[in-house]
Parts: sequence; C-alpha cells; structure tokens
Amino acid sequence: MEQEFELIAKTFMGLEPVLAKELTEMGANAIHIGRRMVSFKGNKEMMYRANFQLHTAIRILKPIRNFKANTADDVYDEIKKIDWDEYLTLDKTFSVDSVVFSEEFRHSKFVAYKVKDAIVDQFREKTGKRPNISITNPDIRLNIHIADDKCTLSLDSSGESLHRRGYRQESVEAPLNEVLAAGMILQTGWKGETDFIDPMCGSGTLLIEAALIAHNMNPGVFRKEYAFEKWPDFDKDLFDSIYNDDSHEREFEHHIYGYDIDMKAVNTARINIKAAGLSNDITVEMADFKDFKQPANKSILIMNPPYGERISTPDLLGTYKMIGERLKHQFMNNDAWVLSYREECFEQIGLKPSIKIPVYNGSLECEFRKYQIFDGKFKEFRSEGNILKTDEEKRAMAEAHRFKKNREFKKRIGEEEENEEGDIRSFKFHHSFEDARDDRRFGGRDEHRFGDRRERRFGDRGPRKFGDNVKSKFDADKGSSKFGAKRKRFNNNGKD
Repeated sequence: MEQEFELIAKTFMGLEPVLAKELTEMGANAIHIGRRMVSFKGNKEMMYRANFQLHTAIRILKPIRNFKANTADDVYDEIKKIDWDEYLTLDKTFSVDSVVFSEEFRHSKFVAYKVKDAIVDQFREKTGKRPNISITNPDIRLNIHIADDKCTLSLDSSGESLHRRGYRQESVEAPLNEVLAAGMILQTGWKGETDFIDPMCGSGTLLIEAALIAHNMNPGVFRKEYAFEKWPDFDKDLFDSIYNDDSHEREFEHHIYGYDIDMKAVNTARINIKAAGLSNDITVEMADFKDFKQPANKSILIMNPPYGERISTPDLLGTYKMIGERLKHQFMNNDAWVLSYREECFEQIGLKPSIKIPVYNGSLECEFRKYQIFDGKFKEFRSEGNILKTDEEKRAMAEAHRFKKNREFKKRIGEEEENEEGDIRSFKFHHSFEDARDDRRFGGRDEHRFGDRRERRFGDRGPRKFGDNVKSKFDADKGSSKFGAKRKRFNNNGKD
C-alpha cells in the first residue's frame, strides 16, 4: 500500500468543521481542525481526490519540511538543506507564495525571495545553472508559511484557487465565493431532499453549487488543470480513473429556483448555469422578493442579501424588514437561511433564528442564520414533535462559540490579510516532514487524455412563477444536460 503523508486543506474561517466532515466522508485519516485549515493524512490518490472532490477547500498543500527560524538567514539555510533534485529540474519553472505572521519577518515577499534564492543557489553550486521563476504558470508551486518562529514549506498541489471551479463565464458586482456558497449549503444539511430557492441569486453561485451537491457531482469536473499534473511523479492513469468515475453521482428529483430583481444578473446566472450543463435542474427568473409567494412544494431558501458594504441599496433596513415579512407570511413550514453582516439588519427581519453560524465573506465577519418558519405559537410547534435544533446544528453552534472565542487574530505583518491566506499560523503539526518524501520519477508525459463521462438527461418542465414548482421556458429550450461530457470540453484552446 502506498505510504501516506501529511496534507493540509485550506478553507475560510467558519467552514473548518464542514471541510473536516467532507474529508472524513472521503476516507482521510488523522484529521485535525486548525484555523482556516484542516490537516489530514492520505496517499497520492487521496491528494488527487481532495483537489477534485472537496466542495469547501481553497487549496491542498503537501508539507515537505517543518522547521524553526528566527531570521531570514535561518530560512535560507533550512531551505538549502532540502535536496531540490527531488522536486525540481533545470527545465522546470517554479514560484513561491508566502504567508507570514511574525514580528521577526516584516514582509512576506522578502521571505519568498529568500526561499527562491536558496533553491537557485543550490542548483548553481551543483550544476552552474539555475531553474527559472514563473509567476503566472509555474511547473512547481511552493508555499512557505511562518507563524512566529515556526515555518512550514509545502508543495501547492492545487495551483489556482479551488474556488475557481471553471463554470463561471460572467460575473456581477461582489459575487459570492464558490467555496463559501458550497459551505453554506452543506451547513444547512441539505443534499437535494427538497426544492431549493435563492431569491436574490446574483450570478447564480448558490444555485450551481446546490445542483452540484444535489447530484453529488465533483466540483472539479469543470477545471482545466491542477498543479499536481505538472509534478514529476504525476500518475496520469490514476487521475483519469478518479476524474471519469461518476458512479457516486445521483439523480435529483426536485428543482432549484433562482430570482433576482436585476435582469442583467438573471442573464448572467443563466449563462453560468448553461456553461455548467445544469439548465434542466435550475430555473432563473427576474422577480422582486417583495412579490414572493408560498412555494407549492417543500423547499429550503438560502439568501445572501446586500449588506450595505460592497453593494448598496437605497433602503437597507427596509429591505431586511421586507425579507422578514415575506418569510413569515409566505414561507410557512419551511426553513430559511440568511447570510448577512450587520446586527441591525438581522434585527429588522423580526424573526428569532434557531441557529447562528459565524462565517467570513471576504474580510467581512458575517453570520449565517437559520429561521424555521411555522404557523402558530412556538409551544404548539414543539408539542407536535418538531425540534428547533438538530444534533448536528447543536454541534455547529458549539463550533461557532469556538470560532467567536478565537476570531480576533493578528494581521499579517506588512500587508492586508486575505481570508484564504491566514490558515495554519497556530496549528501544531502531528507528523515530521523532513524525511517524508515520496519516490519521484522524471521524464516527459504523454498528452493527458480523458475518457467520456456518462451523458445524463433530465426531463424539462413548463413555465414558472413565484409559488409554482415548474420549469421556465428559457431553460426548457436548452435541451439535455451534458455535465458528464469529456474534460477537454472545458479545455478547448484555453477557453472555458
């Protein structure tokens, strides 16, 4: 059996337990939750699967050395101790990303330069030549992470952030990140058991991520490439088998509905949905939420209304008051989830949430709240055997308290911190990486070809208005869904 090694999956603050659950279901071992990251152990197949299958990971790192350093010269010396012939050849390009939380290192780019210099100097001393740097499309991506004096050097197996699924053709102002959208849906526990509604859908991110989850489709199916495909030990046949295995996909018997007051957003969402091959599962129409009517079928509603930050609205508090009114009177016996930033906005909803989950949307410290809408009084609701919080939701609330306790964190020295970067600064590693290297082979590779994915078709439905659970003519005219098409469909002359 192939030897397992340490891996790190990065994510957004607040999504760590969701990511850990995904890894558990995938069969990963030695799972440990950190801040904006989850560490685990797995072999090469697990690393490929983590990149291809995880909905809530931003990138997958493979640590190759863990050490302590108090100065930039210490970093240089430790990096130079690594036998870089194991990872690089002179005909390969590389890049170095750095994340620093330390008073001793004033700028993360300076750390990246020291790592680069150590690698280049080792090759010069051995061969008289040096490998080249490529910022835009390197063959090997490295990541150096420093928290105080603790340093971790990793291979970045993902390359471009995993939230860039590959289906987004057009965007709107302040689009919701795909990883955050998937994490929100998974936090609700919904996996396609009912209809799904996003009444302020923007470019359709929640809608598409919901369809992927409902079908149990791998979010990586649209991506053109991963960084590990350029590694010397890349196993093309192994990854082909992972990519072309759709045996775990499932039918979705319900439907997904999106609405937006802006026709431009509606058209953008339709374009993205069509690119994902999911038009038969998702209907998008222009509509104002103030006209929302009780849906005919059991539904879950998830919405990301404006916060008054990146997107402004003439009457922000009035918008949230309207949201509460519509939910209270036109969403009986269903669950609604709302992501927002301001407490005063939540207060205007006027409904008592059954659960509050802190999450970050970019740099904004938000909350994701659940509202159980029921007819009558709460005592009557409970007497009928209904519950306000499931055991899983209680655990999520416990994680929320942990998050609140630890969410005040030190900014990265010398530059603004981005959510996806501040991940493992306080994490204690459970394994040593200094000698943990897998066997690597060098040489060229044949062109990476992918077999056909099984074609699927879903029946279409007729016109749709608020309150109806049928399909729009716009999507009915699109024809059959082909989300199982060849991977090279999304790699046609470099175009999505």
